[in-house]
Amino acid sequence: MTQNTMYDVVIVGSGAGGGMAAYALTKAGANVLLLEAGGPWYASKDSPMLVPNYASPRRGAATRLRPFGEFDACDGGWEIEGEPYTTAPGSRFLWWRARMLGGRTNHWGRISLRFGPDDFRRKTLDGLGDDWPISYDDVAPYFDEVDKIVGIYGSREGIPNEPDGIFHPPPAPRCYELLVKKSCDNLNITCIPARRSVITQPLNGRPACHYCGQCSRGCTTRSNFSSPDVFIAPALATGKLTLLTNAMVREVTTAPNGLATGVSYVNKLTGEELQARGRVVVLAASALESARILLNSKSPLFPQGLANGSGTLGKYITDTTGSDVAGYIPAMENHVTHNEDGAGGMHVYMPWWLDNSKLDFARGYHIEVWGGVRAPGAGFMGGIHRYPGGGGYGKQLKDDYRKYYGATIGFSGRGEMIPNDDSYCEIDPNVVDRFGIPVLRFHWKWSEHEINQVRHMQETFRALVADMGGQVFSPMPTKEQDYNIATGGQIIHELGGTRMGHDPRTSVLNSNCQAHDCRNLFVADGGPFVSQADKNPTWTIMALAWRTSDYIRDQIKAKAL
Repeated sequence: MTQNTMYDVVIVGSGAGGGMAAYALTKAGANVLLLEAGGPWYASKDSPMLVPNYASPRRGAATRLRPFGEFDACDGGWEIEGEPYTTAPGSRFLWWRARMLGGRTNHWGRISLRFGPDDFRRKTLDGLGDDWPISYDDVAPYFDEVDKIVGIYGSREGIPNEPDGIFHPPPAPRCYELLVKKSCDNLNITCIPARRSVITQPLNGRPACHYCGQCSRGCTTRSNFSSPDVFIAPALATGKLTLLTNAMVREVTTAPNGLATGVSYVNKLTGEELQARGRVVVLAASALESARILLNSKSPLFPQGLANGSGTLGKYITDTTGSDVAGYIPAMENHVTHNEDGAGGMHVYMPWWLDNSKLDFARGYHIEVWGGVRAPGAGFMGGIHRYPGGGGYGKQLKDDYRKYYGATIGFSGRGEMIPNDDSYCEIDPNVVDRFGIPVLRFHWKWSEHEINQVRHMQETFRALVADMGGQVFSPMPTKEQDYNIATGGQIIHELGGTRMGHDPRTSVLNSNCQAHDCRNLFVADGGPFVSQADKNPTWTIMALAWRTSDYIRDQIKAKAL
């Protein structure tokens, strides 16, 4: 069934990119339809932010749909009933999907790092991968606007490839973070205040963070960022946005002239097949979901999928590299009770600090820090029996918990993967989901660059623990174990699949994230990324989405769309 309303813009996906586009385009006066595959959810109304773990029989333990804990804000996971994906023989890949209004902005750690000038021209610098068709200077004004609308804490450091932003004051380091900072200084590792989208001063009607430390559950005061409260609610207030939840998009529809006419979708509540119409279509369903929609948008004019004239649709996908190490730090035993209030995440972090010319891998990683004495939940401390003399029963067990709680400090490396020809997605010809939509099949391979980078992470984290006088319980992983590199997709930073470029023969989109093959089709998620960088991508997704939205606004005004 085709709906009668013709919208100026139809947007698929309500997360960082889709929410940003809906906000910018409705503020510009466009009539927008926003489709979301999940149900409605606003942290300001629906978050279990202050429910203690002990109030649940599960004590906050993970569930299938909430693998990061039963009170985690995000409905989704690597396995969603009725929505499978497949992997090619020999490949291992995990695909996270969020199924709720706001998508992954309900899940992420709110680590908000701008891509730097070097990140847009890596091929020029080291000959690997490709350069972007745009530079940092093209995106910088939009980074500034995102800073001002969303809000971010951090500090101005003047590090060349870690651009400063418009920061709120950062929270003070916690006790264990001061210890980490001291060891970083000893080992010549740069350690600076973290950069996270949590406001520490009032902003646009939102109060400053009250330091309850529960960011992962969503924020009822809207002091941390999620798309529904910061983008979609203001967009709805313009009267220009129509929001449609539980709408699973099947494909982009096209006219005989090759232009997009809208999307077809399944109403998940009724099973009804429907079509929405728009003069412009913006896909922001997440990098891989948008690639899937386009690969499934086949017609006699586009037999290999829409916007796939180059044959690169679904290619050059990447994820952040990852590895973790935790250490037992005796200096933190029997700590003096003190105030550890703060945002629900790290207050310090370590950006990439080394010269790659002296290393056996390209690119770099940043380090995230964790520890402290947050309210415990199921599985906390990972087993008391691992600590010296730990375990047993009764008073001794209680004393051990008091002695060791807060004596663990951990490090997570998050690094850059270089796109390669062996990592891509395609349509599996034999499998469909519960809506009858063909699913993705993944091919995946880490290169020696990523494997060696993760070895360096492990060695660095163990050196930090040793400098603090601590002990790592797990042995150093071996080369045969790939140094415990996370499975592809496990870090949930998938990018690429609809990359941008100047040449229509080697890219899907132009420098405005507009399809080379279909001028009224745009992508506004992580799909257009040409390279990964060692930064969490959300800030760059939002800046690019705003830039693309301004281009659409100008093209509509010029009657070019």
